[in-house]
Amino acid sequence: MSAAQTMTRALMRLTPAILPFADAATPELPMGRLLRLALFQVTVGMAAVLLIGTLNRVMIVELGVQASVVAVMLALPLVFAPLRALVGFRSDRHRSVLGWRRVPYLWFGTLLQFGGLAIMPFALLILSGDTTGPLWVGQAAAALAFLLVGAGLHTVQTVGLALATDLAPARARPRVVALLCAMLLAGMMASAVAFGLLLTRFSPVRLIQVIQGAALLTLVLNGLALWKQEPRDPGRTRAAARGPGFSESWRGYAGRGRARRRLWAIGLGTAGFSMQDVLLEPYGGQILDLSVAATTALTAMLAAGGGLGLWLAARWLARGGDPFRVAAAGCGTGILAFSAVIFASPLESARLFAAGVTLIGLGGGLFAHGTLTASMAAAGPEDTGLALGAWGAAQASAAGLAIAAGGLLRDGGAAIAQSGVLGEGMNEPAIGYLIVYHVEIALLFAALVAIGPLVRAEGVAAARLAQRPA
Repeated sequence: MSAAQTMTRALMRLTPAILPFADAATPELPMGRLLRLALFQVTVGMAAVLLIGTLNRVMIVELGVQASVVAVMLALPLVFAPLRALVGFRSDRHRSVLGWRRVPYLWFGTLLQFGGLAIMPFALLILSGDTTGPLWVGQAAAALAFLLVGAGLHTVQTVGLALATDLAPARARPRVVALLCAMLLAGMMASAVAFGLLLTRFSPVRLIQVIQGAALLTLVLNGLALWKQEPRDPGRTRAAARGPGFSESWRGYAGRGRARRRLWAIGLGTAGFSMQDVLLEPYGGQILDLSVAATTALTAMLAAGGGLGLWLAARWLARGGDPFRVAAAGCGTGILAFSAVIFASPLESARLFAAGVTLIGLGGGLFAHGTLTASMAAAGPEDTGLALGAWGAAQASAAGLAIAAGGLLRDGGAAIAQSGVLGEGMNEPAIGYLIVYHVEIALLFAALVAIGPLVRAEGVAAARLAQRPA
């Protein structure tokens, strides 16, 4: 046997250990087809990085827009978040002459996302006051652009996850969803690096080119993702359309086990991890004097930490771990992470700040994987879209409220500190940011309180589901 053949066999034996989500592939859903389907998560990650990782820094620092206005604008995409449960349910019950349930929602969600990104750069330029157009036009156009992007990415992600669970056998669904989450983080990392490089020499024209390029790439990748994925079955769509209505289905889902407490835990934990989304890069730029490229790279660190969190969660659950214990570990990691970010300001340590950002991603990955696995375990055979939509609605709604509150708290806290009410020692530019980070720590403690009773009540069933052999 040659040395090359020996090495090839050794690599084949090592692959499952190196790639913790490689066992997500099944004969019904091969790895190539699964990875192509996962492209929709790449576009969602790209949009998330563009909104919360790049545009918020550019709007606040380079374009001079107030942080509270930016926070509200970035929260607008999440206005659509509460409707994710309804979108998932409608895709479960959609009746189509062509026999598709998920594809129509995926395609129209893609068009909404593309349209929002196409008009966004021009709206931002008017909003910044850098043109002769009236300011209200920029505000209205920017609001419309962010709303379109939000409606599109929430529709695409909810229905895409539901389609993946349709195509995968029940025994592999938790691992398939975990792989899709990993692809979301991979898209965030790649987009963060690309946007950082493209915007190293910032100019309004370059900003327009970057956003329009993201719009075109969204259309292409989502088209490839849904191409020939869902089989046509008119009989199935007719049967599904005769099922119960949304209100009845929601009452049935919410009444099972401790679903409401689970959704509260998801919301509190997500808010704790998300309130800093609009402030992390401005904090690095304004307080620690980091460049645009350096602060955009923070998003890659956040995604890298999230990927590590998903990997650790997958190994933990595969060994029989309780998903709610995984989520609780994520909350504990988040508390440590925000403590590091807080101390980075008085210590003037960019390295401590970067370590804190990475730990935020790690904690968020653990929390998201644990709660998603538990939510999948609680889903019935006919309400997968509803279950994923409920998880996404709780998560995204909490994130939207937290992002808006983060900007308002930052501006309000900074104004109070500068007024001298808190004393001369508290009159520092970082005070507004530090108030937000302390509130996030409190929210993560509240999430731990909500998770406590769920650890054994529902965690055992979810852990057994995660351990089912492929």
